[in-house]
Amino acid sequence: MLQKIKKNIFLSIAAAGAIYIIFIVYADYKQLTQLLSNLTIGFVLLVLSLSFTNYLFRFAKWHYYLHELRIKLSVRDSFSVFMSGLVMSITPGKMGELLKSYLVKQICGEPISKTAPIVFAERITDFLSLVFIAVIGAYQFDFGKEITIGVGVFFTSLVLIISQRRLVYSIFHTLQRFHFVEKHLSKLINAYESSYSLLQFRPLVLMTLVSIGSWFFECLGYYLILRNFGVTVSMLWASFAYAFGTIAGAITMLPAGLGVTEGSLTFLVINQHYAKDVAVATTFLIRVATLWFAVIVGICSVILYQKRFGKIQIDNH
Repeated sequence: MLQKIKKNIFLSIAAAGAIYIIFIVYADYKQLTQLLSNLTIGFVLLVLSLSFTNYLFRFAKWHYYLHELRIKLSVRDSFSVFMSGLVMSITPGKMGELLKSYLVKQICGEPISKTAPIVFAERITDFLSLVFIAVIGAYQFDFGKEITIGVGVFFTSLVLIISQRRLVYSIFHTLQRFHFVEKHLSKLINAYESSYSLLQFRPLVLMTLVSIGSWFFECLGYYLILRNFGVTVSMLWASFAYAFGTIAGAITMLPAGLGVTEGSLTFLVINQHYAKDVAVATTFLIRVATLWFAVIVGICSVILYQKRFGKIQIDNH
C-alpha cells in the first residue's frame, strides 16, 4: 500500500507539472518569469511563515481530537505524526492524511478505525470554516453563492445525520445483511462512535473556529501576494477568492483540486481586470506557499519520523 501511495503522489506531481505548463503558456512565459523574478527572499519567507502558522493551528485541532478520543500520544509524537501527514496534501480532499492513523497505530497501537474519523472531522470543520469565509464574500461580491451555500448545506446535513445515533444504527442493521458490511461491522461502529463524539456541538463549534483562524493566515498570505503584484483588492475579497477557489477544487475530488483551484483563482483575478500574467503569477505563488510547501514539510517530517520510529508500516487491512 505504501508503494501505491508513493505512486499516486508522483502521478499527482506529474499531473501538476502538465497543468502548470498550460498555465505558463496561457500567461506568456517571459512576462510571468519577469514578474516572479522580482520576488524577494524576505517576502517569500513571510508568506511561507503564514502557511506554517496555518499548520500549527491545524495541529492544535488534531491534538485536541486525539485528546477527545482519549488517545495518549505525547505532544512531540503527535506533532511528528501530524506534520508527516502533510505529505498527503496532494490527495483528493486530503483524505490521504489517513496516513496519520497508520502512524498513530505504529506508535501506540490504537486501531485505525478509531482515529481515522479525526481526518474526517478535520475535513468537515475545514469545509464549514471555508464556507463561512466564502459566503460573506459571495453575497458581498455577488459571485458563487449557489456553490458556496450548496457545499454548506451538504456538510451541515452530514453532521446532522451523524448526530442521529438511532438512524445510523438502523442503517447499519439494514446493511449488515451484506457479507462485506457484516465482516467489518465492528470497525464501522468504532469509526462511527469516534465521529459521533468529535462532531458533537461543543467540539464542532470550537474546532470550526480554530479552522477559521488557521485559514485566515493563508488568506492573509494570498492578500499580501496580490498586493505585492499590484492587485489592489480588499482583505475580504482576497479571503473570499481563496476560500472559494479552495472549495471549488476540493469538491471535484481531484488531487488537491489541481487545475480547478488554480483556474478559479486565476479567473477571479482576471475578472477584477488584471492581466493574465499577474493572475497566473499570484496563483502560482499561493499554491507553492500552501500546497507544495505542505508537501515539502511533510516529506521532511516523514524522514524524521522514520529516524525515530523506523520504517512506516502500512498493511492492507
